[in-house]
Formats: sequence, structure tokens, C-alpha cells
Amino acid sequence: MSPSPLIARTVPALRRAVDNLRKRKATVALVPTMGALHDGHVSLVRLARRRASRVVVSIFVNPTQFAPTEDFGAYPRTWKSDIAKLAAEDVDIVWHPGVEAMYPEDFATRIVPEGPALADLEDRFRPHFFGGVATVVGKLFTQCRPDFAIFGEKDFQQLRVVSQMARDLDLGVKVIGSRTVRERDGLAMSSRNVYLSPEERQTATVLYRAMKDSAGRIRAGEAIKPAMARGAGMIKATGFALDYFEARHAETLAPVTSRKDGPLRILVAAKLGTTRLIDNIAV
Repeated sequence: MSPSPLIARTVPALRRAVDNLRKRKATVALVPTMGALHDGHVSLVRLARRRASRVVVSIFVNPTQFAPTEDFGAYPRTWKSDIAKLAAEDVDIVWHPGVEAMYPEDFATRIVPEGPALADLEDRFRPHFFGGVATVVGKLFTQCRPDFAIFGEKDFQQLRVVSQMARDLDLGVKVIGSRTVRERDGLAMSSRNVYLSPEERQTATVLYRAMKDSAGRIRAGEAIKPAMARGAGMIKATGFALDYFEARHAETLAPVTSRKDGPLRILVAAKLGTTRLIDNIAV
């Protein structure tokens, strides 16, 4: 049986634990999570293990990236099973601060990202979101001082925002994206999938099918606008409320009109019942 990871709940305890790793000339990879771990998170941990000799996983449900109307209180929390999964993967440290450790009463500094954070995608519907993400990830980077940080590509705009922030602020962290892990029917693994009813779960596969259909048409030479319109129609026909379904430049997230504009990424966000799902694929 794998030993349980060291669990740090205060910044001084975390710093001591990381310093002990550094004394042994270890390289450190950080996997930031909000818990409710699934196989997608496990894939991030395994990539971290391939890139560094020691792995830190943070578990913190960050209140600053939830709007008042969103599901902070209801967000799934599965501490015992999370720790069992991380122990099985030989994770070295779990950083599990309380809200008061991350945001003490006199906390007054926030990071306000621009660039890919203002791409008119997630930010159009969740204008608070990337400020909360950038601030908490900036804190995680300075608290854990990792050599590498692993983020899933499912949250593609977030990956671009965090990568830009790490470069712009010279944080000394190499941000690495990890491919999206999918169920057998194509649905991207997400902690929010537990909110789907059995019928909604079956319907949700249309997101991946629509992206694949539109990507195939674009690769075959069809113009972007009609190819994307067809995919959007597929999604709406199943009862999803579509927030966006767009082809963007894969690096800058800028709008594109032709495949010649550069490497492309299709990104989607849509709501089924009370559950909002996001996904993306390369073209």
C-alpha cells in the first residue's frame, strides 16, 4: 500500500515541506486542483511525475472564481477518495489550505489578467472568473515554487491565461498543458459531470461529436463559418443552451476566418439543465 502524502494546511508548513524536497536536489511539479478528483486529474499527476522527481497537488475550492449565482457551496468535495487516489500515485505533498489561509481578513491584492483572459469566450459569461483564477494560481506558484505546473487542456482559455501570466510576471514556472481525458463516448471528464442526470449524460456527448464534425469539415476545406454553424445546430437541437461554439487561433484565441489564419482550436460552452460544460479540440 502506498504511503499517504504529507498534507500541508498552512504556508509555513508547505514551505518547510518543499524546502526539504529542494535540499535533496529535487525538481518539483505542481498540479493545481479543486478536488473531486477523477481520471483526468490522475493523468495530470502522472504527467507531473514524468516531468519532475517530486509532485505537489493542491486541493482548494477557490471562492474568488465563483460568481454569487454559481455553485461554490455545492461544488463536489470528496476528500477521502481524493487522498486515496493521490496516495496510489505516490504524490509527495498535498497543499490543502483553508480559505482563511489563502485570503486572510486583510487580503487586498488581486491579479487582473488581460490578453487571452479577454478573448470574449468564458470571460463574456463569467467576467469575474479569470481574475480569481490568476490570483489564486499566482499565489499557488509563489507558495509552492514549482519548476513545472500541469494544467488540463479541457480548460483551454484558462491554460492560455495561466501560461501568459507565468511568462509576463517571470514566475519561473514552466506551465505544461495535458491532453483532455475523455469517457469512452467522448465526453470530457469533469467534476461537474456528476450533476448530469442519466438522460443528460447521454445527451452531453453531442458536444464532442459536434466539434469533431466541424473540425473534419474545416480540415476538408469547408469554410469556417458554415462548418461551425452546422456544429452549433447539432448542439442546439439536443436541448443545450449554447453560450459559444467558436473556432479560434490556438495560441492567441483571436477570432479566425480561414484555416490559413494559423493553428485552430474549436471551443464550446453550453448548459444542459443546471449543468454548464466546456470543451475544446484542435482542428
